[in-house]
Amino acid sequence: MRHQNPSTFPRRAFLQRGAGLGAGLALSPLLSAYGVNDQLIIGVMGLERGMDHVKACLDIPGFRIAYVCDVDADRLDQAVKAVANKSGRKPAAVRDFRKILDDKTVDALTIAAPNHWHAPAAILACSAGKHVYVEKPGSHNPREGELLVAAARKHRRVVQMGNQRRSWPPIQEAIEKVRAGAIGTLRYARCWYANSRPSIGKGKPAPVPPHLDYNLWQGPAPERPYKDNLIHYNWHWHWHWGNGELGNNGVHALDLARWGLGVDYPRLVSFTGGRYHYDDDQETPDTGTAVYDFGGVGASWEGSSCHPRRSENLPIAAFYGDGGSLAIEDPAYVIRDLAGKEVARATGPAGDRSHFVNFLEAIRDGKRANSEIEECQKSALLCHLGNIAYRLGRAVRFDPASKKISGDKEAEGLWGREYRPGWEPVV
Repeated sequence: MRHQNPSTFPRRAFLQRGAGLGAGLALSPLLSAYGVNDQLIIGVMGLERGMDHVKACLDIPGFRIAYVCDVDADRLDQAVKAVANKSGRKPAAVRDFRKILDDKTVDALTIAAPNHWHAPAAILACSAGKHVYVEKPGSHNPREGELLVAAARKHRRVVQMGNQRRSWPPIQEAIEKVRAGAIGTLRYARCWYANSRPSIGKGKPAPVPPHLDYNLWQGPAPERPYKDNLIHYNWHWHWHWGNGELGNNGVHALDLARWGLGVDYPRLVSFTGGRYHYDDDQETPDTGTAVYDFGGVGASWEGSSCHPRRSENLPIAAFYGDGGSLAIEDPAYVIRDLAGKEVARATGPAGDRSHFVNFLEAIRDGKRANSEIEECQKSALLCHLGNIAYRLGRAVRFDPASKKISGDKEAEGLWGREYRPGWEPVV
């Protein structure tokens, strides 16, 4: 991977004079070098989920979108028109995000490309002097999470992960109440996700569509032949590129569980489930339960991707204490006593905007990033460990002190991945 020193990107002094980033801390405020009317110049990489980035940032005066990027040329026109119609400025449209990194005027990159791109692109962006907003899970495997945190620290960049609930006021209030003892001493957290995804079928070899740069789409992942049921979404269900539903949506819920319980790393992780609903190319489970023992408290996540279970009306996460329970109903929360009687309820705004505002303020004003990458890679790690346990068909022990899988060579073999030559992440 091409590696450039951030000192070669000196557009604004504030971008290069940030104080060292400790765990969970943002850059020191540098208001004298960044006027309140200055805009953060950004590029957006990946224009499916990335169109939500575009819409959110167009609604925030502190951002100016200078680039939109996608390996699918058909998506570029839509994004260019959206930016031009709203802002009056036409952004540059590129298929290779490295052109954004080469532009010294760009302050930040937002990444909404597939999971196998998250950490490699973010690491390159940090080394190019750019701040980063990266979608969840932020890494394809545990090793990439370690490398991305190291890159953020080395290059003193704000790196925010896209688990946006950390910036929703009602969720923040719910976690504050849980941590303050509103339901007594905490014992456990449960999380859920349900959907009605159809079969992805069985893909056939096919010519790459002319509008798609499949070589660049593969990027850091070892090359595999193109097939007709992979892009743009079904890569999620292949271990080579994605992390299944646990890494796709479970990361949101488990982040809430870990945040509320006030825990960092588990001691023991298991995942039981399977691909039950369809006979197709999907490698990841559509149904299953991951269980985490943190020592003193525990958590679980139950996913059902192909059966919506609408009659159950389950929250995204619930906490259980000696005095009652608190359920997060996205974005509302409800507190109930031990008898099940509702004693408090609150709701409020949701969406992406508040999370991008926080990202902007972390860079410009030195505020704490709500989803600072080291903190939220702990949540991504829960997903990676759950997937490792599923793939091995047994529980996996983890050492919180060393932050490693302990005494298990087979599990350790899934800690990282191989890369295409020249794309290995370098910090």
